[in-house]
Amino acid sequence: MTLGVVSFLTDVSSEAVAAILPLYVTAALGMSVVAYGIVDGLVQGAGALVRVAGGWAADRTDRPKWVAAVGYGLSALTRVGLLFASGLPGVASLVVADRVGKGIRTAPRDALIAASSNPRNLGRSFGVHRALDTAGAALGPLLAFVVLWAVPDGYTTVFVVSLGAAVLGVGALVLLVPDLRPRRAAWLRTHRTREDRGLPKCKGCTCDAPGGLELTGRPFSWAFLRRGATVRLLVVAGLLGLLTVGDGFVYLALQDRDGFATQWFPLLYVGTNAVYMLLAAPVGRLADRVGRARVLVWGHLLLVGAYACAAAPFPGATTTVAALVLLGTFYATTDGVLAALTSALVPTSVRATAIGTAQTVTAVTRMVASAGFGVLWYASGRVDALWIAAAALLVAVPVCAYLMRGGRLERDPDLVEEAPA
Repeated sequence: MTLGVVSFLTDVSSEAVAAILPLYVTAALGMSVVAYGIVDGLVQGAGALVRVAGGWAADRTDRPKWVAAVGYGLSALTRVGLLFASGLPGVASLVVADRVGKGIRTAPRDALIAASSNPRNLGRSFGVHRALDTAGAALGPLLAFVVLWAVPDGYTTVFVVSLGAAVLGVGALVLLVPDLRPRRAAWLRTHRTREDRGLPKCKGCTCDAPGGLELTGRPFSWAFLRRGATVRLLVVAGLLGLLTVGDGFVYLALQDRDGFATQWFPLLYVGTNAVYMLLAAPVGRLADRVGRARVLVWGHLLLVGAYACAAAPFPGATTTVAALVLLGTFYATTDGVLAALTSALVPTSVRATAIGTAQTVTAVTRMVASAGFGVLWYASGRVDALWIAAAALLVAVPVCAYLMRGGRLERDPDLVEEAPA
């Protein structure tokens, strides 16, 4: 719950800035749309590849809280820089730094959530966290809208408010979140379980070593990338990511079809985030009951529905609202569920790295999908592009479901290894 509050405050900060960034770059700084395109591309891609590095650092040090704190702190510092940036290089550099901070903190934070949760309720735990996280993502743009409505051209005021929220988030992490050490806790749990069962002391046990050698559990290893279950998960995440275009394209398609005023455009993001916030925890509990792999894969059918709503020749509020509801529900079935499923498939010693790897695969493939979809839209038009994407995803979902083989992948290697031979 505390990590959810940290994410809530941080997302209020980051999304308030993201909501005004297009206007700030083009209107306040007088840059071209091409310049904003460069900045937006950096926003999408800068943090993807460092997620694995953040997870690796958390696993190697067995200190995920402090690795996450570095990421949160870096993002908070960029808010200070935005108060003084006055050109494309400065803004672009700060955007990159902010996304790098997000990339560093994501996997260690998710590893902390998994370490502090009952393995049977991982979906619910991640769902609660994502609900609070998304509440911040919805509140941030609204806060920026209110500030700009009250203070015309008040971009600096938005940056100051954003900085305050970011500092509160870092303070909550440092002062309130326990310094859990997942690898050490897993070792102690395994050892005590064997003692309770009257089994011989575990191989390589150092409990009686001279000097009281610290217990840190199984060492880090990249061997998890050779496990069939993990490989299949990464393949499925990549394949589905290649067919998941950015939300902005769906929103642009709705606006192009319905012709509503551009000032309402930001509220499309708010609508999707509101649905995600309401459904993240219930869908997480559902995933714990019926199988996280099933929910993750079949949840992409909701995205097919969103594409269809945006492509359908039925303008009006009904199809627009339906598209937002489907998008929000899609994120509820995928974002936190992916982290929960990944954490259940790998040993504790590599949990953060595995989560970061899965998230990186998803982020990179979605970047490729958005770039390709932009070309497809240009070549074939909005409607045909959306129907092609929907048809391809409709074919891919059952294939991915077969690869995942339902819920049989979902087991915790640490718990399996505790069982007697």
